[in-house]
Amino acid sequence: MLLAARDLACERDDRLLFSGLDFQLAAREILQVEGRNGSGKTSLLRIICGLALASAGGIYWRNQPVERVRPDYLSQINYLGHHAGVKAELTPLENLRFAQALATPRGDVDLYGVLDRLSLRGFEDVPCRMLSAGQNRRVGLARLLVSDALLWVLDEPFTALDRRGIADVEAILLEHVRSGGIVVLTTHHTTRLDGCTVKVIDLSAGVSDS
Repeated sequence: MLLAARDLACERDDRLLFSGLDFQLAAREILQVEGRNGSGKTSLLRIICGLALASAGGIYWRNQPVERVRPDYLSQINYLGHHAGVKAELTPLENLRFAQALATPRGDVDLYGVLDRLSLRGFEDVPCRMLSAGQNRRVGLARLLVSDALLWVLDEPFTALDRRGIADVEAILLEHVRSGGIVVLTTHHTTRLDGCTVKVIDLSAGVSDS
C-alpha cells in the first residue's frame, strides 16, 4: 500500500463536507473522486497534498502518517489544480524547465518530445499568455512528465481539452500507473482507463472498484 486515508473528515465554514472516509491505493491504481459541486472534492485533494488540514483522521504514505515522512511524501507528489499552473510570461519550454528545477527530474526526459506528445510542438517558444486555455492546460499537464513523482493528484485534468487532448491525457495516465505510479483525480468525464484498477469515491456513497 502506498497511499491511504483513514477515518478522514473535512469541515469548512461550519459545514461538514465528509467524514469517516477511508481508502487505500497500491501501485498501479487510480482513485477517481466524484460528487456534487461543493461536496468536498477539491478539499480532499488539498488535504492529500498537505495544502489543507483534515478535521479528523489522517493520510498515510507507505503505512506511515505523512507527518512523520513529510519530506519524502511531498517529493513524491505532482499536483495539478483547477488552474493550469503555468507562468504566463514564460513559453511552454521555459515552463517545463522551471518545473524540472522544482521537482525531482526524470533523467531521460526529452522536453521537445514531451511538448510534441501534448500537441504543443511549434508553440514551444510562444509565451503562454498568447496560447488558448486548452493549450495552457496541456502545458500544465506536460509538467507531469518531467518529474519522477509517484503520486499524481489532478483536479479536473480534462478541463478545456478537446477530444484528442482527453485521449492524450488518458494515455499518459495509463502509462504512469502501468509503470508503478498512482493517480488521484476528480473529473466529470467518463474516462477510458482500461487495463488498470480504478477505485471510485462518491463522497456521499462510499468506495467501489471498476
